Amino acid sequence: MVATEKATNPTKVEVKDLTIRYGPKVALEGVSLDIRENEIFGIIGPANSGKTSFLRALNRMDLFTPGMQVDGTIRFDGRDVRKWRNVFSLRQRIGVVFPLPVGLPMTIYDNVALAPRLAGVKGKAALDEIVERCLQRAALWDEVKDRLDSLGSLLSGGQQQRLTIARALSQDPDVLLLDEFSIAVDPVTTMRIEDVLKVLKDEITIVLVTNLVQQARRLADRTAFFLMGEMVELADTEALFTRQTTDERTQAYVEGRFG
Repeated sequence: MVATEKATNPTKVEVKDLTIRYGPKVALEGVSLDIRENEIFGIIGPANSGKTSFLRALNRMDLFTPGMQVDGTIRFDGRDVRKWRNVFSLRQRIGVVFPLPVGLPMTIYDNVALAPRLAGVKGKAALDEIVERCLQRAALWDEVKDRLDSLGSLLSGGQQQRLTIARALSQDPDVLLLDEFSIAVDPVTTMRIEDVLKVLKDEITIVLVTNLVQQARRLADRTAFFLMGEMVELADTEALFTRQTTDERTQAYVEGRFG
């Protein structure tokens, strides 16, 4: 693995010797890496490379995945995530946005206000401020501010994905996991969300799994290439895309020769 990298921010997530199995099948083996504060960390690779499994392990989604076994160590702000007594508090700090927008069967306002309410925020003024701020950060406020009482499920696909991002941001996470967010989103909306992510990285750490290698090139500060359960390479993103890395498999993938 090559890692020719620039000056570093402090480590936010540290992964050592991570191996993930589903029964006898190994999905990811022996991965060690660090994810830094206020960076967009990209993960690319073809299907069945272990990318989504990696995200599941970061915020303990393995608890809801039958047969998933996680070995190795994941530290978030220096704490072993498998030793957190309150897994829900961990997930508040490590939010996730899935490939397909999952709108809750409630109003736009309530979609965003749900997590703060569960955390104990009761006052309408406080909730109003959180809802507006999160919708602004997700580049959705101007489109929905006059219909916050409408069902979120009535929004377009791209708007629902941005609503999902707003809902994740309402928890004030330190890390945001994005699993191929643009699968069900049109190109114009994809670019709008990318612009949002570039701004958000000044506030939070973002882990971006994407099947679009050029999206990783546009957004990620560093990128890891996963292939068949192995982390082949990790490097500054531009190095990965300009033949400054050493593994031929990486070059073949980013150049579109397979995948």
